[in-house]
Amino acid sequence: MRDTRDEAPFTPPSPPANDGSPKFGRLLVVLLLALLLVVAITFGSEAYFS
Repeated sequence: MRDTRDEAPFTPPSPPANDGSPKFGRLLVVLLLALLLVVAITFGSEAYFS
């Protein structure tokens, strides 16, 4: 007795949602937030220690 799934045509698997391509927009946002944090720490420490 044959399985009915044997008769179905082959369908390639769909590509995963995260295909490994870099997310430059997200990286840019993270870098800008890190830069703003460094600037805030710099100005804050300058105001505190002087």
